[in-house]
Amino acid sequence: MNLKYIFIASLALVCIEAQGAVTQRNAAVGELVPYCAPASRPASPDIEFMPDGKSYVERSDDGKKLLVKDINSGKELSVLFDVTHTRETELPDFEGFILSPDASKIMVWRDSKPVYRRSSTAQYYVYEVRSRLLRPLSKEHSRQQIPMFSPDSRMVAFVADNNIYAAKLDYQTEVPVTTDGVKDSIINGATDWTYEEEFGVTSLMSWAPDNLTLCYVRFDESAVPLYSLPLYQGTCDPMDRYSLYPGALSYKYPVAGEANSSVTVHSYDVETRKTKQIDFPGGTPYYIPRLEYGPDASRLMVSTLNRDQNRFELFSVNPKSTVARSIYTDEAKAWIEEIVYDQLSYGANSFVVASSSEGYTRFYEYSYTGAKIASIGIDKADATEYYGSDAAGNHYIQAAAPTPKDRTVYRINSKGGIIPYGNGKGTTNAVFSPGCTAVLLTYSDIKTPPVTSLCKPDGKVIKVLEDNKAYADRALPLLANKEFFTMKADDGTDLCGYIVHPANFDRSKKYPVIMSQYSGPGSQQVLDRWNLDWEAYFASKGYVIVCVDGRGTGGRGYAFLTSVYRRLGELETADQLAAARYAASLPYTDSSRIGIYGWSYGGYQSLMCATSDSCPYAAAVAIAPVTDWRYYDTVYTERYMLTPQQNETGYNNSSVLRRALHLGCPTLIMYGTADDNVHPVNSLQFVSTLQSLGIMCDMFVFPNMNHSINGCNARQVVWARMLDYFNQNLK
Repeated sequence: MNLKYIFIASLALVCIEAQGAVTQRNAAVGELVPYCAPASRPASPDIEFMPDGKSYVERSDDGKKLLVKDINSGKELSVLFDVTHTRETELPDFEGFILSPDASKIMVWRDSKPVYRRSSTAQYYVYEVRSRLLRPLSKEHSRQQIPMFSPDSRMVAFVADNNIYAAKLDYQTEVPVTTDGVKDSIINGATDWTYEEEFGVTSLMSWAPDNLTLCYVRFDESAVPLYSLPLYQGTCDPMDRYSLYPGALSYKYPVAGEANSSVTVHSYDVETRKTKQIDFPGGTPYYIPRLEYGPDASRLMVSTLNRDQNRFELFSVNPKSTVARSIYTDEAKAWIEEIVYDQLSYGANSFVVASSSEGYTRFYEYSYTGAKIASIGIDKADATEYYGSDAAGNHYIQAAAPTPKDRTVYRINSKGGIIPYGNGKGTTNAVFSPGCTAVLLTYSDIKTPPVTSLCKPDGKVIKVLEDNKAYADRALPLLANKEFFTMKADDGTDLCGYIVHPANFDRSKKYPVIMSQYSGPGSQQVLDRWNLDWEAYFASKGYVIVCVDGRGTGGRGYAFLTSVYRRLGELETADQLAAARYAASLPYTDSSRIGIYGWSYGGYQSLMCATSDSCPYAAAVAIAPVTDWRYYDTVYTERYMLTPQQNETGYNNSSVLRRALHLGCPTLIMYGTADDNVHPVNSLQFVSTLQSLGIMCDMFVFPNMNHSINGCNARQVVWARMLDYFNQNLK
């Protein structure tokens, strides 16, 4: 075993190396700005379709106005909102906006502050279009969360301090819907950390179409263990209160096998101000990832999952009578995919739901009595998004077709006819207007920055809203050449990959290689879409970048996806080792100079590869890595692994900690001390394990940074430190 390792103690952005202290600013930090700084990304228009389906609203570039534009011509019709022409309240600008259902009011917000990665509180204001009155949403609460207009636009439900309030806009009053909200105990309407992170939802409350009922999910997280992370003064948005003694970020976080929040559904009557709890046949659901009203006030649609997440059941609930009726069930051999509850769509007489029961993800239309009406999808391709249907019965979807690396938008008619938008290659994303009378299409590929166009339903361009020409002029000269390829896994399975060639590529030379991967279940890195980031910069420094999506990644059908069930890390590691052998076989690469990198699940995979018996790498970089799935949250981990009590062997085999003795190359670990997602204990316990074995690794720590490690040049520092590390070990 080769033990050429360096021990590094890291504080802030200072790194002490065995070769000596780094005392000068790394040039790469500044050079990386055009590649990965937030200000260097392509532009995207901020628009919302009007309820009438004939116009849309666009936020002005200066963040001070909302402009109404004609959907058929793209011409400006009027100014809907202008911060310089309001009554009662003045604002310098606004961060975002929400249109009321009838467009008579607008909610704007400022000074948003994150709660977790997807949630935030902000100062919200309601603007009445006709009177130009602008007023704070709440007089009692300075900051609000997840505000939601009632269907008649006369009320707004919002959350403050874990309780729900209903603001009655006509009377400038607010009524408490709940009063039992308590930090770290009871949450009403908003979601807990695990739901937000793993179910991708920040709000679980819904107004009835008749405005008379507000339904919501109540979380009781009192049994969930409390997790604490240290906070320091720092230099990025410094917390001076911790200048001498550290503070703490404390929140409820259930690791695999531990207790989750218990959830219940409640119905609040606006007129009587009374609340009822809704009971379900078979007992209280374990998970409720979605809650939304269907077409009428007697049909609250509640999505449920069992703890193993292999059984999905959809209930139709009458909030007045509290009767809950099961109308659809899906059971999976491994796990229910997130698209099943994320892409539910409710029409007047039917609903649409995704399922992988036929081997690939498709959408299915059902009546509310549970009868199947139609199958909607592309043969032997995973559907990835459902946009809706029009009056003629056409359905609009996105699918991983014609190849898994593509994302194409399709119109599917009632007879099964399939019409793609665009050339059927690259990546197209869509936003459809109400009734699908118009569509916003954004297209990109590996050589084309995003172009956003307003189009007719048939795809004919009305107006290009953002061509990113100025960005393209800056970015295209920086772009490295990327090529797609396929290779074989050890069992003969075809794997998709791409290669990024270095600047001034010469096939007669031998180049060092960096393996880039994420590898997590359902993820995809090998996609034909625009992406200018660290890979292009590293290529400019003489590296070949190779990325392979191994088994368990998305876009390849249910069998390919679930091959990793109950054994995370096993097949992914085998596939990345095979990818390294493939890279080594290329005539222009140096097999003795191959590195591997990954972030989060990719960091976990980097360490799994670096601790394999046949480690082919000269260096590994793991950022915010999981090192033992017992440390990670319930919803994500148990979806793929079940609980540690159910699958002890799988957890043992997937643990990097149990493989530490076999660390076979110099390894750099980086993480943020305030990472509320993948906790620092993962990295620290791995280092501790190495220490006990007399093995050393390198480490770089970002104080007060979360899982994303962003802000104050931090992201550029991540890439610069990684480049330095690969330069030391691969060149």
